[in-house]
Order: sequence, then C-alpha cells, then structure tokens
Amino acid sequence: MSKRKILVTSALPYANGSIHLGHLVEYIQTDIWVRFQRMQGHEVHYVGADDTHGTPVMLRAQSEGITPEALIERVWKEHRRDFDDFLVSFDNYHSTHSDETRVIAEEIYRRLDQGKLITQRSVEQFYDPIKQMFLPDRFIKGECPKCGAKDQYGDSCEVCGATYSPTDLKNPYSTVSGAAPVRKASEHYFFKLGDCSEFLQQWTRSGTLQLEAANKMAEWFSAGLNDWDISRDAPYFGFEIPGAPGKYFYVWLDAPIGYFGSLRNYCDKQQAAGKTLDFDAFTNADKAATEKTEMVHFIGKDILYFHALFWPAMLKNAGFRTPTNIYAHGFLTVNGEKMSKSRGTFITAESYIQQGLNPEWLRYYYAAKLNSTMEDIDLNLEDFVARVNSDLVGKYINIASRCAPFISKYFDGKILSTPDLWVSESKEIDHSSKNPVFPFVYTRLGDVNVLYENREYSKVIRDVMAFVACINAYIDVLKPWELAKTGEMKLLHQVCSVSINMFRMVAIYLKPVLPEMVANVENFLNINPLTSASAQTLLPDGHIINPYKHLATRIDPKQITALVEANKESLKPTAPQPHSQQRHAQHQENIVETTTQPATINIDDFSKIDLRVARIVNAEQVEGADKLLKLTLDIGTEQRTVFAGIKSAYDPEKLKGRLTVMVANLAPRKMKFGLSEGMVLAAGDGSGLYLLGPDEGAQPGMRIK
Repeated sequence: MSKRKILVTSALPYANGSIHLGHLVEYIQTDIWVRFQRMQGHEVHYVGADDTHGTPVMLRAQSEGITPEALIERVWKEHRRDFDDFLVSFDNYHSTHSDETRVIAEEIYRRLDQGKLITQRSVEQFYDPIKQMFLPDRFIKGECPKCGAKDQYGDSCEVCGATYSPTDLKNPYSTVSGAAPVRKASEHYFFKLGDCSEFLQQWTRSGTLQLEAANKMAEWFSAGLNDWDISRDAPYFGFEIPGAPGKYFYVWLDAPIGYFGSLRNYCDKQQAAGKTLDFDAFTNADKAATEKTEMVHFIGKDILYFHALFWPAMLKNAGFRTPTNIYAHGFLTVNGEKMSKSRGTFITAESYIQQGLNPEWLRYYYAAKLNSTMEDIDLNLEDFVARVNSDLVGKYINIASRCAPFISKYFDGKILSTPDLWVSESKEIDHSSKNPVFPFVYTRLGDVNVLYENREYSKVIRDVMAFVACINAYIDVLKPWELAKTGEMKLLHQVCSVSINMFRMVAIYLKPVLPEMVANVENFLNINPLTSASAQTLLPDGHIINPYKHLATRIDPKQITALVEANKESLKPTAPQPHSQQRHAQHQENIVETTTQPATINIDDFSKIDLRVARIVNAEQVEGADKLLKLTLDIGTEQRTVFAGIKSAYDPEKLKGRLTVMVANLAPRKMKFGLSEGMVLAAGDGSGLYLLGPDEGAQPGMRIK
C-alpha cells in the first residue's frame, strides 16, 4: 500500500461553552480514524482549533467583565483538557483568533474580490438602541408572523416550523437588552455564491460527500443559491475586513479557515524543531494535486451547508485545494431523548471524568454505535454499563485473566509458537484442517481494515467481539484449569499460547478505539507497539510475557447514578428573570421540559422509536420459561439477543432466517434468563400472536420510518 499524506480535521468547537458528550461523538469518531491510519503507516496530521469569533463570545465576555481574549484563552485550556482526557490525539490545537488565520482569511478575501465574487449593498437590519449594536437573528425574538406564537427567534418558529426574516416578526425585542429594536440600514459585503453553482453541483456529486449529504445539497440547488452575507458591523469580535473600517468578517467565513491557520501554526512549530512540513502541499490546489495529499473533514450534519457549499466555493475560487472528503455524522441522544439538564443527561466531558468514569468506556460504546451514515446515535446509560462490562471485561480481558497465570506458573512466562500450534489434541475438536479453531483470523478480520477506512466502526466491533466469543468458546471446551489439574501440560501450554496469541490479535484491531488499554496490553505481553502489520505475525516461540495484572475494571452502576445527579439543574431561576432570558437559555442548552403526555403524539414523538428490520439468525427454547423464545437478531451493524413472549405461536426452527421488526432503542432489560436487548413486534387480539414482517427487498438494519 502506498503511503498516504492526509490532513484531518474535526469541526471547531465554539469558545462559548463546555465540551459535552454530544461533541465527543465527532472527536472520538475522528480520532479512531486517525489512529487507524497511523497504524497503517500513513502520514497523518490531525489539527484543530477553537472557533472564537462572533457576537455570543463578545456578549459573554462583557457579562463576565473580562475581555474576549481572556475568555477564549480560558475556554481553550478547558477544551484542550477535555480532549486530552478522552485521548483525542490532535497534532496541533490552535485558535481561530490568531495571526495565521487572519492572514489566510485576508488573502482568500483579496483573491475572491479580484475575481469579482465580492459585492456590496445596503441591508436593513434590527438595531438595539440601548446596546448600540446590530442584532444577529438569534438575538431577536417576537411573535411568529405565521402562527402568532410568542417568544420565537428571528429566523424560525419552533412551534409551526416557519422560516422568515427577523424584520417579519411581530412585536420584536432584543434578547440582549429587552428593548424594542429599530430598523437601521448598513452597507454589507456579500460573496456571490450563486456564481459558483455549476462548480458546486459537480463537486458535491464527485464522491467527496456521502450520498445522503449530496442529496441534501441538491435541495439547496433546487431552491437557488443566494449571495452570502460575509460581513458584520461593529461592535463585533473578529477580524476587520481589509479596507472596510468598522466591518468584520462573519464568523463562518474565518471559522473553517481556522483549519489552515492551525496547520500553518503546526508547520511553523515543526520548522522551529528542525523538521519539515510543507504547508502548501496540503493547501495549494496545484501542489496538493502534485503531492497527492488529502484533506478530510469530520463534521456534524448541522453544519454541512457551510462545509459543502461556502467552504469549497471559497477555496476553489481563491486557488486553494478543496476537501478530498467531508464525513458528516448525526447527533447524540441520551436514553432516547435530547440531552436534558432537568434529567441530568446534558453531561459535560469534565463531569464524566470527575465521576471516575474511564474515557475509553465511552470511546468503546460510541464505536459500537457509529457507522458511515448521518443517522443519530443513542447513549443508553443502562446499555452502556451492560455492554462495557460484558464485552471488555467479561469477554475480552477475561481471555488473558484465564490463561496468562498458567503461562507464568508452569512455563516461566514463555509462549509456545510452533507450526502445529493450531492443532488441538482434544478429541472434541475436528482435526480436518490445520486451523480448525479460528479459520477466519486471516480472512474475515482482514476485512476490518476496510471497515475502519469506511468508518463502519460498529461492524468492526461486531466482528471483533465475534472473534472474542470464539476464543472464549475454545477456552471453555479445552478447560485449561482442568488440564493443569490432570497434568496434561503440553496441551495446557498449547491452549494458553493460542489464547494469548489471539488475545494479542484482538488488541491490534481494538487499538484505534482503546489506545490506553492496548498500551497496557502491550506492556503485559512485553511487545513493541502494535501496528496493522502486526496481524501478519504471532508471538515468537519462547517469547516471555509479563505476569498478569488486572487490565480493566467494570463500570459500577452507582457511578452512572452519580453522573446523572451531578448534571441535574433546576429549571426554576433563583431570582425572577424576564421570560425571554429563561427561554433563550433553555434553547441554547437544548433543555427538555417535563410535560404531561398528551393523548395523541406528533411525528417527533414517533421518531423517538428506532424501529429496525431484523433477521432472526437463531431461535431457541428457554429452559424454565413458559412463554419465551430466545431470539438472536441481526440488525445490520450488530446482533442482539431478545427474549420474546411468542413461544405459544411459533416453532423456533421455522423462525430462523425470517425477517421481522424490532424496537432497537428500547432500554435493555435484565431477566433471570439473560439480558434482553430490544423487542420484536407482533399483533394479537387475544386469539393468537402474529409476528410482523417487512415486505420483500427489506434488509437487516433498515430503519422503519
């Protein structure tokens, strides 16, 4: 494989708040991909920065009685701490409020202006007469011009969904001062985005975007691309537009340029350290093509518009390279709901760490959920505990704890590795092939690299844990503890050596997800850092491993209870506040208020239920249960176990291979027969049960909408 040169970025977090678990979906997704590429031997530069400009930062600094510079410096340190805690391996983390970003922003603007893509015209906006500032849309509220709902923002109504201009609001007021705004004209600068339409339509269909993202962009082309307002009036915290006193670049112009600003800063640091990193090779259009460098962005689907339209149009017309790929992901829900302060599920990264929770637990759980689509993922806290404890401790780490002590006690820590290592002497195992126990080690797991490349992390975890299950089954059959008792030392040495070798193999594939745990595994195995190429070898004959020490701990459910309690906040203010301020704060933090459940539901209520097509891989009787069948369901990205009360209606043998429908985001339920991880749907009127099934052509994992 030829060595790739890749610049990787995650979206820049805004310097007006803390990093929370929703943010971490993106940074963990990106970091796993970056670590995988590094293990492949590729040259990867992962850069990031805080997004620092705009009215919210300016106003927050004013409210705290400090300068914007002091605020963003403090928040930068908090953000960097959180990323370090969750093992996000930035090569450089910078700020958009930097000379590097300013210089590049001014150069891009100059080239766009020379290309006659900048125009000026007068714009009438709302102006706060008390604060003496023009008001962004989200700082104006009033009555919706369509439905009359009160306290709606200046760009859209949360009640009826209508979109409009702030000047369309009835009885508008400033959320900054509470004053009635006045209309005032100002000269604004615009980027002629519509002139780039032909290029953008071709570019968005070039394979750079996911298909669903490209389809979303097509909706904007159908509506027509308007000129983009790239200026804001003083007072404003940002970069002043060259030759335009009192006019500032809109934050969304210089925010993505912060990717290049951070890279420039990183290149300068490398040069100061006596190393060479060519900035132009990753940013200049001609040189990037010659050097065959890549630029890959990971973003949330909510900012796709800016990254897939404005950003490439700016770059193309200013002579800079455009992104090679833009990978958009969905949002995070917690227990099936939006993150909520009243429920204690608006959880910050700092709070998670303060409760003593291991960050790699969250990395593993997110990996088990993430795929290449823009679908939302859910952090079910009960499932989080069950899956981490079962998979990582009860299954994976269990391999080493069951076998390593025998290697140390009886064989001086030496691993056996001979040509006949795979041939078991047990009469219970078929000897028809040289590798009867793990036939897919170098076949199916070889595809894991492709899954990582394509960001199909949930499938990676599914395959790796299937391998882990095989290893544990092998140990269960050979029973090394009994071999030690009966003195079958040769077979004991073989069984434990095979198991430790396969334990190492799993570590290779889990390393991008669990870098610290695997570093401890490497120390335990007394080996050099694992790479993807390590999968082609075994531990050499006579290799000595270190005495086994515990490699992981289980999550205590009490930690989760404490986490939720620590993040609960009362929605009732301690002192009377204007209604607008309460509502604005709630909107900004995505707070969910407790309401009485209505007799009917709307589409948002229905969309909370994650219905999936599932294939019944296996169905079996449950000993001691009168009504239950144990079903193993394939939902595309993983397999689930469900105990269904359909025993009276179905022969389990006739269910195998059949498609059905399951509720995929139902909280797991502990039963005396095991953990049930969902629910299948059936109809019934008391006279019988009828399992639901999709029409022909449906595939496991498809979402039912």
